[in-house]
Amino acid sequence: METDAAAERVTLASVAEEAGVSLSTISKVLNGRSDVSAATRTRVETLLAERGYVRRAGRSDGRADLIELVFHELDPIWSMELIDGVESVAKAHGLSVVLTVSGSRHAPDPDWIEGVMRRRPVGVVLVFSDLAPEYRERLRSRAIPFVIVDPAGDPSPDAPSVGSANWSGGLAATRHLIELGHRRIAAITGPEDMMCSLARLDGYRSAMNSAGLAIDPEWVRFGDFHVEGGRDRAREILALPEPPTAIFAGSDLQALGTLDAVREAGLRVPEDISVVGYDDIPLARWVSPRLTTVHQPLRRMGEEAARLAIRLAEEPAGTTPRMDLATSLVVRDSTAPPAG
Repeated sequence: METDAAAERVTLASVAEEAGVSLSTISKVLNGRSDVSAATRTRVETLLAERGYVRRAGRSDGRADLIELVFHELDPIWSMELIDGVESVAKAHGLSVVLTVSGSRHAPDPDWIEGVMRRRPVGVVLVFSDLAPEYRERLRSRAIPFVIVDPAGDPSPDAPSVGSANWSGGLAATRHLIELGHRRIAAITGPEDMMCSLARLDGYRSAMNSAGLAIDPEWVRFGDFHVEGGRDRAREILALPEPPTAIFAGSDLQALGTLDAVREAGLRVPEDISVVGYDDIPLARWVSPRLTTVHQPLRRMGEEAARLAIRLAEEPAGTTPRMDLATSLVVRDSTAPPAG
């Protein structure tokens, strides 16, 4: 009868053969190493999941076979993309995911740290701006690595993080509207104390300035990234004596609120006003009109954060890793040249 170790070797060998890679490559994928191409990593992780590979129970370092994913709030659309990404990588590594909701958008509640110290997961993925220095030190004292996803503020230099190119996304969205012929373009960004909100707004300002277009202060509004906030800010913009012909919303949810405000005003999208969102959540493809938006790779951000946490658990980095993933414009039906 085969031992557990022998069975594991046979399983990994068969996966390596089927994927057309070496056993050392399989090991790199399992340990979250970065020196494997994205295509190879995806192929190997898919095969491991399909074959039901699970690492042997019981870790020699005392950590539980868990990745802990922590949010300050669970949005049913936006959060699921991140959850799916973390879960897919965790499953490929024989790990489970613990989901925790705690604190504000800036940091988890103080009692969270006590729970995670008891659970002692392989790693922690946090959708927050940062961790207090005392939290970071307590996690390090128990060899629990953490990674921050899409930081809302400026993370500390010693905080590993995975984000996206928010400035480039705001720039691309605004340039698209300018190229269509729009000159009066408004922006509804997120909270004023979130780095991603400010970065998207800076991208908008850069595009307008580069095109030699003036920005009326009344065209810039800070929202909350939610539908209601987008609707309220869009109502204010549409009530201006000379409203803009296009609105760049800093999230798809705010864009959905903007579409509602436009309909409420008796106007049409894109015939009377163009709207661009941000995130490219699944719903953006199904609303009417289908939403032009900036694709933020939320699922991949979750994947990379989980891989980084696993890699830091196996091989603590000498430097603090920081990863910014590219964004891209997705043109659909909610934008068109301005009327007349």
